[in-house]
Order: sequence, then C-alpha cells, then structure tokens
Amino acid sequence: MRVTKDLVAASAMPIVLGILAEGDSYGYAILRRISELSAGELDWTEGFLYPLLHRLERLGHVESSWAATGGRRRKYYRITEQGLAQLSEQHRQWQTVVDALKQIWPSAGDLRPLTFPQEGNA
Repeated sequence: MRVTKDLVAASAMPIVLGILAEGDSYGYAILRRISELSAGELDWTEGFLYPLLHRLERLGHVESSWAATGGRRRKYYRITEQGLAQLSEQHRQWQTVVDALKQIWPSAGDLRPLTFPQEGNA
C-alpha cells in the first residue's frame, strides 16, 4: 500500500517539523527517520525533501548550518521557535481531522463495498 501524493504533500510539513523537534538533523537522516516512522510506507526522495526544507527555512520555521562530522560536511537543520509554534498549530489541525475520521470510519474489518439489490431482485 502506498500513500497518495495528496496525503504525502499535506502531511509533509508537520512530519519534518516533528522530526526536527526531536533534535537537529540532516537530509539523509530525516529521510531515514520518515521511512522508519512509516514502516517504509512513506518513501520520500531528496527531490521532495530539500525543496520542503528550503521553503521551511524561507518561512522561518527552520534554520540551517554546516558542520563537519566524521570528515563529512553536512547541512544540519534546526527547528526555530516559530517552527515549534507552527508544529503546535499543525498538531491541533491534524488532531481535529483524525478525531473526525475516527467517528465516521468503522474498524478496518468492517469495511466492505456497498451492494445494492439489482432491479427485479429486491
């Protein structure tokens, strides 16, 4: 099962901000964390992540700095106070969506296609 592009796009900002709220991180580690959190269902690419990180930086939600680790230079991203406030707001909004869905969705085992009687069989 793959997650649709629309749902990935809608959840991208809170996922990245949530990961950075755990601590500073860099691109490859963020991608690994996303895969780990979703048991491999979310398979983001660098081409998806880096434009998002740049946008979050322009918005003031994250800031970045270069650091050398083990002889490699990596660009580390850190969530800002503004980013924490945005994460809190995103959390509130997603909780509203999740609560609404929980009320209208039956348990997964109860989902079956609707069938209607054919004309003349009712």
